[in-house]
Amino acid sequence: MPNTPATAHGTLFIVSAPSGAGKTSLVAALVDTLDGVRISVSHTTRAIRPGEEDGINYHFTDRDTFLQKVGEGRFLEHAEVFGNLYGTSADWVSDTLKAGEDVILEIDWQGAEQIRRLVPDAASIFILPPSLPELESRLRGRGQDDDAVIARRLAGAQDEMSHYGEFDYLVINDDFEHALGDLKAILRSHRLRILAQQKAQATRIGELLSKSSANG
Repeated sequence: MPNTPATAHGTLFIVSAPSGAGKTSLVAALVDTLDGVRISVSHTTRAIRPGEEDGINYHFTDRDTFLQKVGEGRFLEHAEVFGNLYGTSADWVSDTLKAGEDVILEIDWQGAEQIRRLVPDAASIFILPPSLPELESRLRGRGQDDDAVIARRLAGAQDEMSHYGEFDYLVINDDFEHALGDLKAILRSHRLRILAQQKAQATRIGELLSKSSANG
């Protein structure tokens, strides 16, 4: 069975949002500008889209292989969204957290619910678009989905967004730079918690509290 990341040194961050809210762009910018944080690359059975790369955007796999991994307990969480399966590698998350790095999971609210049960100390963030018309505009601006798919995504968006209250933090992606600043503030604040600082600054704290150092 995969190791659970509950005793890891890094923090597990869950980021959820309806499709088109800008989650992926915000998380990518966050990782580019903040050290010590990595994005978990999910496994999925959905078809690869133009411009995507296997192992970078997702680990693309067939349904039978995915279900085999489910049976082997290889996923920390998994869910079916719009007919496609998505899952998070339990081993990769555990190993990365134990190496002292923070991990971001970009998952839907169903997956977030599973993660919160398995990893109670994970921090969860929900990203909302500024309005429904703006959400539709962003979905259409991608130029990747037809009208039927966009209509289906919009129909499910309000149900997804109704779960925002289950998360620890709420970020509104109206202005990209402002929303990015909010995400940075969340990660930085978690890194300053007592337990995290005790581990990160153990040597320094030990020296400060050492009687021999004080006498010297």
